[in-house]
Amino acid sequence: MFIKLQNVLDQGKLKNISNVLSQASFVDGKLSAGSAAKKVKSNLELDQKSQQAAYLDELVISSLSQNIIFRNATLPHKVSQPFFARYEKGMSYGDHIDDPVMGNLPGRYRTDVAVTIFLSEPDDYEGGELVVNTSFGQTSTKLPAGDAVCYPASSLHHVSEVTKGVRLVAVLWLQSLVRDPAKRELLYELSLAREKMLTKSPDAEETAQIDHTYTNLVRMWSEV
Repeated sequence: MFIKLQNVLDQGKLKNISNVLSQASFVDGKLSAGSAAKKVKSNLELDQKSQQAAYLDELVISSLSQNIIFRNATLPHKVSQPFFARYEKGMSYGDHIDDPVMGNLPGRYRTDVAVTIFLSEPDDYEGGELVVNTSFGQTSTKLPAGDAVCYPASSLHHVSEVTKGVRLVAVLWLQSLVRDPAKRELLYELSLAREKMLTKSPDAEETAQIDHTYTNLVRMWSEV
C-alpha cells in the first residue's frame, strides 16, 4: 500500500528542523547501510547519537503519531528512530530493498513499512525523486515539505540523483501490529468507512456493526 500524508509537519516545525539541521554535523550515509545497500548509497546523514538528533526525533515522531491516516494505514507497533538524510548535487541512492529487521537487541523490530518525510520544498532541488516499484509499476514521488509517504519496506526503491540544490528528508521504519500487508490494506479501507459513519451517524445500528467488525479484526490479526 502506497499512502501519501499531508502536513505531517507544519511550517513552524519545518523552520525549526531546518535551523537545527543547518548547524548540525552530517556523516557518510554508508555507515548506516547494510552490505548490499553500501554499494548504491551516496548521501549524508545526521549523526543519530547527537543532541540534535534526539531533539528532532521527538519532534518528528510526535507529529507523525498525531496523523490519523498514518495510524490507520500502518497500525504502528514499534517505530524506529528517524534518519535525517541530506542529498547534495551528484548524490543518489540506487535500487535497494530495506533490511527486514533493524535495531539493536533487545529493541529489534521487523520493517513492515517505510516512511519518508520531505523536509525540502520541491523547488529547492532538482532530481531526488523517490521511486518505488509497486504492483502497478513505478511510482515517482517528490512532495512538498512537511508531507510524507508510506510504502512497503519490502519494495524495490531508489532515490534519483540530485542534480541541483539540496534534498533533505527524514526516513523511518515501523513494525505494524498487522504483519500481512493485504490485511492492513483491508483494515485501512474499512477504517475510512468507519470514521465517516462514526461522524455522520454515530448512533446507527450499522455504524456499531462496522465499528465492532473493525475492532475485532484488528484484535484477530494483531501480533503483539
